[in-house]
Amino acid sequence: MSSNSFPYNEQSGGGEATELGQEATSTISPSGAFGLFSSDLKKNEDLKQMLESNKDSAKLDAMKRIVGMIAKGKNASELFPAVVKNVASKNIEIKKLVYVYLVRYAEEQQDLALLSISTFQRALKDPNQLIRASALRVLSSIRVPIIVPIMMLAIKEASADLSPYVRKNAAHAIQKLYSLDPEQKEMLIEVIEKLLKDKSTLVAGSVVMAFEEVCPDRIDLIHKNYRKLCNLLVDVEEWGQVVIIHMLTRYARTQFVSPWKEGDELEDNGKNFYESDDDQKEKTDKKKKPYTMDPDHRLLIRNTKPLLQSRNAAVVMAVAQLYWHISPKSEAGIISKSLVRLLRSNREVQYIVLQNIATMSIQRKGMFEPYLKSFYVRSTDPTMIKTLKLEILTNLANEANISTLLREFQTYVKSQDKQFAAATIQTIGRCATNILEVTDTCLNGLVCLLSNRDEIVVAESVVVIKKLLQMQPAQHGEIIKHMAKLLDSITVPVARASILWLIGENCERVPKIAPDVLRKMAKSFTSEDDLVKLQILNLGAKLYLTNSKQTKLLTQYILNLGKYDQNYDIRDRTRFIRQLIVPNVKSGALSKYAKKIFLAQKPAPLLESPFKDRDHFQLGTLSHTLNIKATGYLELSNWPEVAPDPSVRNVEVIELAKEWTPAGKAKQENSAKKFYSESEEEEDSSDSSSDSESESGSESGEQGESGEEGDSNEDSSEDSSSEQDSESGRESGLENKRTAKRNSKAKGKSDSEDGEKENEKSKTSDSSNDESSSIEDSSSDSESESEPESESESRRVTKEKEKKTKQDRTPLTKDVSLLDLDDFNPVSTPVALPTPALSPSLMADLEGLHLSTSSSVISVSTPAFVPTKTHVLLHRMSGKGLAAHYFFPRQPCIFGDKMVSIQITLNNTTDRKIENIHIGEKKLPIGMKMHVFNPIDSLEPEGSITVSMGIDFCDSTQTASFQLCTKDDCFNVNIQPPVGELLLPVAMSEKDFKKEQACLSALHLLSKPRSANRNE
Repeated sequence: MSSNSFPYNEQSGGGEATELGQEATSTISPSGAFGLFSSDLKKNEDLKQMLESNKDSAKLDAMKRIVGMIAKGKNASELFPAVVKNVASKNIEIKKLVYVYLVRYAEEQQDLALLSISTFQRALKDPNQLIRASALRVLSSIRVPIIVPIMMLAIKEASADLSPYVRKNAAHAIQKLYSLDPEQKEMLIEVIEKLLKDKSTLVAGSVVMAFEEVCPDRIDLIHKNYRKLCNLLVDVEEWGQVVIIHMLTRYARTQFVSPWKEGDELEDNGKNFYESDDDQKEKTDKKKKPYTMDPDHRLLIRNTKPLLQSRNAAVVMAVAQLYWHISPKSEAGIISKSLVRLLRSNREVQYIVLQNIATMSIQRKGMFEPYLKSFYVRSTDPTMIKTLKLEILTNLANEANISTLLREFQTYVKSQDKQFAAATIQTIGRCATNILEVTDTCLNGLVCLLSNRDEIVVAESVVVIKKLLQMQPAQHGEIIKHMAKLLDSITVPVARASILWLIGENCERVPKIAPDVLRKMAKSFTSEDDLVKLQILNLGAKLYLTNSKQTKLLTQYILNLGKYDQNYDIRDRTRFIRQLIVPNVKSGALSKYAKKIFLAQKPAPLLESPFKDRDHFQLGTLSHTLNIKATGYLELSNWPEVAPDPSVRNVEVIELAKEWTPAGKAKQENSAKKFYSESEEEEDSSDSSSDSESESGSESGEQGESGEEGDSNEDSSEDSSSEQDSESGRESGLENKRTAKRNSKAKGKSDSEDGEKENEKSKTSDSSNDESSSIEDSSSDSESESEPESESESRRVTKEKEKKTKQDRTPLTKDVSLLDLDDFNPVSTPVALPTPALSPSLMADLEGLHLSTSSSVISVSTPAFVPTKTHVLLHRMSGKGLAAHYFFPRQPCIFGDKMVSIQITLNNTTDRKIENIHIGEKKLPIGMKMHVFNPIDSLEPEGSITVSMGIDFCDSTQTASFQLCTKDDCFNVNIQPPVGELLLPVAMSEKDFKKEQACLSALHLLSKPRSANRNE
């Protein structure tokens, strides 16, 4: 049966025939092109039918086959309409594979992908983190400017996701959005700043890559996260480690002083031996100032050292370049062993590593001298690797090892790889130039190579000998004669030109040979290479000036040949030489100096490494490899003369946590508050120490939870931390039971009654905060015994007293988050009442007496948590470049008791000055009042200013509408407060709370809305 019959059978048959057709076509010969094309088309039709099937198993099988096609490099774009229909499938496995397909083809099929954009938006809320991340990846792959706002919103939401995998994909999407619309840079920087604070190692590398792509110059975003990135570095994935290390290298070069200064001074002092006394004195004064490394500088070097043992070559190379660029020279030597280890990798890795070693070995030979044999050439190495190893061996050559290297080079010259053999001869020439002791030996060896059968080796030897003879030409007349004889056999243009140049420069030393060489060259002038012709002209001119009797006619003959040559360079040189050396009426003043011009002493060529000029590029970069500045290359800045302020890297939250953790400090503070008996002091100190221990335990639990779940999981973390507090408090109470029994007689009956009231209060607050049943059990257990009750009472008073003292000493900043310091902020005492230094029992008595006047006890306290979330008041597009954001600082308003304090941040995003910013017409509901901010005269371009205002919302969530005006325009804006911002944090006793609660149940309105929740 012919191959063309298979498509017919497939079309006429059913599903079984289709499968048979597919199997049969796999064995068809290539000659049946039409059959193969039809069968491929039929395969895709079959996949489309499976994707439209009602069975999930068929769809899943089809998707697996399609993803397999993509993996093999086959084009599956025509299946896009059939695949995209299944994006809303309820089967999680199908949905994952659909998103894998869409990520691959969304950019090519943008119009079809846009039709399903609502499905992608719904998938961003999917319970499965893989689906949320895949939806964001597909959304960011649709590179259409019209969906930029949707992408921006999706990235913002994903950056606050509970899953670090989703946050990682949000960081990846930032780069795609920035390349699509660079105008979104400022909003993206806000997201990057937020993600940089993320504690997950999964996110760190991706967000640093986004930082490098979007705003690499914003070093200020790194300050607070520098130490965290250094500590997380070991646990980040390998790709992220490379990105972070390169970024931190640039950061270190801008924030720390050079660790090389002391070493450089010592080197300079050694070089300049004969110098004046004043210079010596200045250098001595400099030495007296010892260099002290910044602790953060040391932290980076110390934390990257273990990565030298990484299995990933890119990570090792990144750490090596970091040590090379920022570590003291005495410590940089540890990278050499790791780099030599990489030479066992594949040839591509070897090429990059050897290039970097070649650059390093020029400046610091001592680093790689112990590993000299590692750079010996193997017969299996490709030519590019051989050449680089030769380069490194040349850099490492010195008087001690040159004899070993020359024996090695003798073997290389005999290699079948002619390019490598030529490079070896050049290497021998460089060694002869750099090490004067072996110059004669190298020269004699190169002369021996002139009798080699291989023309390329001979030609390269001639070129190198010519360079060496320039250094001491008077001593080598015999070599020049020997090379003149080689003109008959050598055909390589460069070698012939080199011999002619040598004879011309030394024509007075070989007066008999030079004219004869010119005669032979005149015969073959027309058939020579252009490079050789130019040297023949030069030789003729030099001989005309030194031996005109024998060579005058020959020179004129050569000049006539050059006058009509096809190459214009040769014709120009001929005219120039004729006018310069042949005297006539038109000859200018230069003819008198013709001999000095042609036979001037030429400087000897300086044989340098081609890698010498690459050291200004950062090692390990594409620019260093290509020796040219590549697109996107970020240059390393010079070390600052004076280090910038290191305090910018201090993180207040971490310092506060460290200050609260130890229990010893609580003991010291309580010991300073001695007032009454020793027994009370003992009890006071023991209780406070147990409380501080429970605080540190809850702190560690809280921090661990916040590191994984982020700010969006505040409620659960509050409950867990408060539960830990109550449990640890119960345990410490049981442990101190004996102490309570010993002191219960001294306290009396009133103390135990107050203890019962206090436990009832804790029980009520537990129920109001919806805490777990374990807390209620612990409170009911504590009610059963009077001794632990009185103990918990004294502990509570001491704890409040201690915490308020610490809070006064270390005020919280606006950046402190609830998850970090939730356990450490107690319910503040009334502002109007100072903290008395009294014993716990007397404090409880006085508190009981105070409850009779509730009006003086119930007072507004400072909030335990202030959210940093801002709301958009005026978008920069609507405000013609003026952007306004507001947030609620949760502080008492200075403009009125009933007003809510609001802070507004105004930004000028234009390139011109905005003048006379003020509040215009107010459209407020009845009873609502507003205190506006003072008019702002002008706001500079890219400038920002924060102002305060107060609004009395009359205990409602009505919108306050008003106009924000500039000199030229007015914009309608409005502020609507969340319910939570209308509540005031207060501190009150249990009795007052019950009294106010009774008023609410009787439907009596309070004069001021209050909340007993300590965290409001």
